[in-house]
Parts: sequence; C-alpha cells; structure tokens
Amino acid sequence: MRTTRRLLMGGAAAMPALYVLAPAFAQKPGAKYDDGATDTEIKIGNTNPYSGPASAYGVIGKAIESYWKMVNDQGGINGRKVKFVSLDDGYSPPKTVEMVRQLVEQEKVLALFNTLGTPTNTAIHRYMNQRKVPHLFLATGASKWGKPKEFPWTMGFQPDYHTEAVIYAKHILANVKDPKIAVLMQNDDYGKDYWEGFKDGLGKDINKVVRHVTYEVTDPTVDSQTIQMKDSGANVFFNISIPKFAAQSMRKAAEIGWKPVQYLNNVSAQVSTTMKPAGFENVQNVITAAWLMDPTDKQWDDHAEMKTWREWMAKYNPAGNVQDVNYCYAYAVSFLMHETLKKCGDVLTRENLMKQAANHQKLRVPLALPGITVSTSPTDFYPVQAVRLQRFKGETWELFGEILAAEST
Repeated sequence: MRTTRRLLMGGAAAMPALYVLAPAFAQKPGAKYDDGATDTEIKIGNTNPYSGPASAYGVIGKAIESYWKMVNDQGGINGRKVKFVSLDDGYSPPKTVEMVRQLVEQEKVLALFNTLGTPTNTAIHRYMNQRKVPHLFLATGASKWGKPKEFPWTMGFQPDYHTEAVIYAKHILANVKDPKIAVLMQNDDYGKDYWEGFKDGLGKDINKVVRHVTYEVTDPTVDSQTIQMKDSGANVFFNISIPKFAAQSMRKAAEIGWKPVQYLNNVSAQVSTTMKPAGFENVQNVITAAWLMDPTDKQWDDHAEMKTWREWMAKYNPAGNVQDVNYCYAYAVSFLMHETLKKCGDVLTRENLMKQAANHQKLRVPLALPGITVSTSPTDFYPVQAVRLQRFKGETWELFGEILAAEST
C-alpha cells in the first residue's frame, strides 16, 4: 500500500517501468481513435468571421461554443468532453486556409465543424478531402457540398442555394405580372451559386432579368448598385447578399423611392442583423425561404423546442440577442453534430464519423420548421432538404404556402 500511495502522489520512489505501462490502461477496451479523440476528449475545429464584413455571423461560433459547454456540463459525449477550437478567419479565404492548416496539422482536430462561408470553405475544400479529415455540416448552402463521389469528406447542412434560387424564380414568374428583374449579387462562389439556380429557375424567361450587378465584400456600400437597379426600370429585386449589404440595399431602395417586389436570400433573413437595420418600414412584404423557426415569430412561443432553446439562451448565452435566429441555427446544427458523435460510440475515427454523418433517417432537429427533418445516406449529403416561403410583416416573418422539397430529394 505504501508503494501505491507514493505512485499516486508522484513520489520519488515510483518505478519508471510502471509509467510506461500507464497508457495501456487508459484506453477503453475496443475503442479506436484518430487524431483529436481520446478516452476523455473529442477535439473539433471551426473557423468563423468574428471580424470583417460578415461579422454578423460571429454569434454562430460563440453560440456553438456555448452548446458544447452545455454538453460538457452534462457529462460530455459517451463520457468524453468536447474541446471546441474556433478561430477568426475574418471571412477571408487566405486566412481560412491558414487557420485550417493550424487546426488540422497543429491542433490535430478530429474534424472541422460548421466552418462558415462559401468562398472560405471553397478555399479548403480540396485540402480537407486530400487529408481525409471530416468537413462537416458547413455553414453555407452551396450545392457543391453535397457531392460524395467527388468530395467524400465534405457534407453541407442547410438547404442548398441553387434550389432556393429556383424556388424564387418560379414564384416570381407565377405571381408577378410582367416581371422586370434586377439582381444584386456578391461576386464570389456564394453569389454565383444562387445566380446559377435563379437562371435555371427562369429558364426561357431569363430575358426577364433587366439588370445584374455585383459587389465585392470589401466594398463600403452598395448604394451605387441599388441606384443602377432602380434606373433599369426593374419591378422585382432579387437580393443575393450577406446581412450588411442586404440591409444597405433595402434601405437605399426605400430612400430613392424604388418599390419593387423583393426576394431576399435566406442567409440574410435575420430580423436583428438585417431587417431591423434596414428599417422595418422599408422591408414590408419582402419574401424569403425558411426552414427554421424564427424566435421573433410569436406562433412558436409555446412550442416545447423554443421554450428549451430560450432556457438554454438564458443559462449559456445571457448576453445573446434572443431575437437573432443565428442562435437558433447554431443550436440546431450543434444538435446534429452531437447526435452524430454519439452514434460513433467508442469508435472515434474519421472514417466512422463520416459513416455516421451519412446515416441519419428523418431525424428531428430542434427548431426546424414542423415537417422538416434531417436525412442523409452515402449518396445523399444534403441533410436539410426542404423550405417554406415567408413574407415580412410588421416586425417579423409570416410563413405561407406548403413545404417545398429541395433538389436532392
């Protein structure tokens, strides 16, 4: 007993040979690990724009961190605590490459989770697949994240931009008499994905687009582009921009007296970061697609999932804005990653993580709109595959119409 006590206390009489044997006792029988996983920890990496033109999305990374804190407070996942390493890439692709190499090669994370942005994820797409590191549930709806044959280590999460844009195009043709369409587009892969879908949706009616203007994320404003769109005589405005520029363009449209029918991409449909800064009086009847409950929509106040989310916000994000749907998004996607890691059991290899990610059947993810579930398979890397349309009324969104399925179904 005396010898055992000195060993536990790190006493000088401890025999070195016993320390060599210690790691063998540490691993659970049958457990298998790759970098980033042990008997006690799961390390996952993330990049997020905590600064720069897309910093409105920074709350997503902070909320994901809060979600894992909750999980760890509850004992972790199969007895392992989650270490979430999130780095600021400023929405700059070269910076993303630098940060991701650090996460994979130095931090040695098991996987990347919910890295944000189409241009930023594009910059690391091939690298992640060459390294065979899971690149999971990306915070971007580009359609290329759902191509398991070409990129088996990358999987998206939200409905894809291409399908969303097709839906807007078809709705315009069916509901706007003699449409003359102006398009504002961010000049990168994110904007181009929406634009290609929109053109596909218009088909032979592509000539209905009378003005197509772009902006760079480094531009200070999109005021001149908005004036150009008004001067084209357009009576429809399809807005493919991140929150900062979406708010600017809708506010400017009102200032110059342009009153088109407006369609806003889902990624900027937040009340707190887009619609309110644009001025509620300037965004009435704007149409967008939705797949998540919006916390400003009172119809969800008594919903059990919304009540649970509000309790989580109060405990883990007390300074967070409870009107910001980005917190709902972070909670939903973190739940999906949580479930995927749980299914891995003690086989925390990168291969098994991808296998489990591609094996969800009609999983109910908290805060998704009723009727919308997550399904994946080895040939289907689009987890969320449906949306509903909604229209801005007063100070919140109002859903209308039926659930519309995405192209992957």
